[in-house]
Amino acid sequence: MAAAAAGAGAGAAQEKQFPPALLSFFIYNPRFGPREGEEENKILFYHPNEVEKNEKIRNVGLCEAIVQFTRTFSPSKPAKSLHTQKNRQFFNEPEENFWMVMVVRNPIIEKQSKDGKPIVEYQEEELLLFNGTFLRAMEDGGVKLLKERLEKFFHRYLQTLHLQSCDLLDIFGGISFFPLDKMTYLKIQSFINRMEESLSIVKYTAFLYNDQLIWSGLEQDDMRILYKYLTTSLFPRHIEPELAGRDSPIRAEMPGNLQHYGRFLTGPLNLNDPEAKCRFPKIFVNTDDTYEALHLIVYKAMSAAVCFMIDASVQPTLDFCRRLDSIVGPQLTVLASDICEQFNINKRMSGSEKEPQFKFIYFNHMNLAEKSTIHMRKTPSVSLTSVHPDLMKILGDINSDFTRVDEDEEVIVKAMSDYWVVGKKSDQRELYVILNQKNANLIEVNEEVKKLCATQFNNIFFLD
Repeated sequence: MAAAAAGAGAGAAQEKQFPPALLSFFIYNPRFGPREGEEENKILFYHPNEVEKNEKIRNVGLCEAIVQFTRTFSPSKPAKSLHTQKNRQFFNEPEENFWMVMVVRNPIIEKQSKDGKPIVEYQEEELLLFNGTFLRAMEDGGVKLLKERLEKFFHRYLQTLHLQSCDLLDIFGGISFFPLDKMTYLKIQSFINRMEESLSIVKYTAFLYNDQLIWSGLEQDDMRILYKYLTTSLFPRHIEPELAGRDSPIRAEMPGNLQHYGRFLTGPLNLNDPEAKCRFPKIFVNTDDTYEALHLIVYKAMSAAVCFMIDASVQPTLDFCRRLDSIVGPQLTVLASDICEQFNINKRMSGSEKEPQFKFIYFNHMNLAEKSTIHMRKTPSVSLTSVHPDLMKILGDINSDFTRVDEDEEVIVKAMSDYWVVGKKSDQRELYVILNQKNANLIEVNEEVKKLCATQFNNIFFLD
């Protein structure tokens, strides 16, 4: 590793590296402009907007042609991506005839030739909750309303994309679950039951601690999208020094025995202000089935956050918000402190403060659970890993192989110096392990991975 890092440093002076970049993103429906001269009507959203009209029409037309061409080979599964030397195009059909296209420039390395001229090398191999469905938007206000909603959402959303920090965890889009002992889990379950009984208009509840999920009453696919919004957008906007333990100074403005650390992350900023607005984001869940519109109330105390979802036809009042604050705040504060205390005890007992012996990424497609001992920090804009980027690239290559086949599979790669990379896919679960074993052979590496599976994953990855 040290040798590889030193080599990279020596070459840095002679070459410039440019990360992947978003070139364009657009949404179109071929049914909206089927005749010649009506092509612009197909385009529902285009970024960047300042692109000349004819170029927009030309790019959309090219994507239409690619999709139609690939349908001749696979009518039920049209193209998902197109790779060229300079760019990659990704196609997604979230609803029938509505197409989303993302064009990404491949990473570039610019080197100096012997005569001083630059040589450009493209690194070809390195490389939606608040608006309901497209059709529902059109039912509400036609194509005009759909375009307005797309513009409002994607104008902000595309600014949050940080392609240079994307890796295997972004491909999975999973949920990190907080590890808990049974007694503390029962306390949380009891808390949720009491809150749903006291606040009878609550339809669904989700509970998170340290940005990790503990409990959710939503369907998995809806929780996956909500989890991404909470952890990459809402929570980072409200970062503050967390208070440790219940003996810390109490919030001064709360009267009597109701002193606590609770506060709304969505909704009223100041409950003492009689003019405070009780506006909450509207979300749409179960869009394939009952299509429910809900208000999202997110309330936090220390490192614990609880999401209450109520029917959008009910408008929460300031009195309701004050009542929720007085009921939830004190109990959530105590519960957050209990979770923190128990977690620290468990951490000491398991010795998990030490550097993990195995570096791995695990993902379960059935419950969307993900776990990584490779990532030291993972935010939308930063992916700080404890391994070399070349090893992360190998993980991505193995995953790409896994997506092409339905059968269980195992791949072992001998990487740079003393590193081995192992990928296992079994029963809708995937495990990727990075080992640093000096002078190890294939059999020894396989035995080490078996030990990891036996201790961490109850032998679910044994294929032999």
